[in-house]
Amino acid sequence: MMYWRLPRRCAVPRLVTALILACIAAPVSAETIPAARQAHLMNLLVQDCGSCHGLTMKGGLGTPLLPENLDGKDVDVLTELILDGIPDTPMPPWRGQLSTAEAKWMVVQLKQGLQP
Repeated sequence: MMYWRLPRRCAVPRLVTALILACIAAPVSAETIPAARQAHLMNLLVQDCGSCHGLTMKGGLGTPLLPENLDGKDVDVLTELILDGIPDTPMPPWRGQLSTAEAKWMVVQLKQGLQP
């Protein structure tokens, strides 16, 4: 009886890993988040985030979230800050309420200049 086996140094696992990483790293676009959810996220930005960062994002208890303040800051780092919060500060973690894609969408909106 013959058994078919993959060679020890098979490229298939590497290819699958590369495809998974490519999907994870894919840029977030408005098409990936439904319009109704985008409206909800925009409301969350203005109301919930605005309660600390100011309704116009010019700052308050939290730092300003204007494009000039976010310029040069990495989208992925800012996304993680939203999801995990900042310990020992009033910035709460939003992981559980937001997906990574949604948090990243919010960061992109802030970096482009939030238009409430």
